[in-house]
Amino acid sequence: QEQLVESGGGLVQAGGSLRLSCAAPGGTFRNAGKGWFRQAPGKERECVAGINWSGARTYYADSVKGRFTISRDNAKNTMYLQMNSLNPEDTAVYYCAVHTISGTYYSENEYDYWGQGTQVTVSS
Repeated sequence: QEQLVESGGGLVQAGGSLRLSCAAPGGTFRNAGKGWFRQAPGKERECVAGINWSGARTYYADSVKGRFTISRDNAKNTMYLQMNSLNPEDTAVYYCAVHTISGTYYSENEYDYWGQGTQVTVSS
């Protein structure tokens, strides 16, 4: 069973940028919607952004609109999250997952095949 693999996390100063990648090398999920979630210490996991199978439709949490951009390259079986203007409140473990149940793209219950997560830390 293929799993998603996140990369690109790290430590960045407030105002900086990072780009996360989510790879599924086997191509199993090439035609599936996907999403990015994050979980900060002591908080529930929350949706950051979602994207449909073609990339034509994207969805963002209000807290990241205008700062984060979700995209995908189906030829490379990879999804991305470009994060700009980062602030300490963005510090969390970021996860990607496959959207397996039709819905709004914002609910964790609509997703499966979670990656292991990548840590993003924003210093003030």
